[in-house]
Amino acid sequence: MGTAPAAGEENRSAPETEIVPVLASGALDAADEAVDRLLDSGRAPGDILVLTTGERHPWAAHELSFGEAPYWAQHDARDDVFYADASAAERAAARPVVIVAVNGEAGDAVTRALPVARDRAGELLIVCGEQEKVDAVLGAGV
Repeated sequence: MGTAPAAGEENRSAPETEIVPVLASGALDAADEAVDRLLDSGRAPGDILVLTTGERHPWAAHELSFGEAPYWAQHDARDDVFYADASAAERAAARPVVIVAVNGEAGDAVTRALPVARDRAGELLIVCGEQEKVDAVLGAGV
């Protein structure tokens, strides 16, 4: 006789993972291109969460200039693509697609962000960054 999952646990497989090999300096642009590709294919904007491991995405920096409360209210509304710093990944709710721009130095931020991002991605995890850095965290051949 099987055991029912505990509250908050789901019986789901790991999301499909797509690696976009790019240097850290091009990771934000690659993430934006991935967003455009998803939107062009019909994906709803509210299905997408973009995380950055280095410098904030310009959208996030702009929206945070109005304060934390309105910024996170946009997250909760799920009306549009949401951009956040990877350090806030645990606060972000799961979305069907999570894109990670590995736009900073390899280190703790990347090591912490990628597993959380994989956990938040319901269907697809797209990682834009240097293949070696990504493989070191998620495992080779992902």
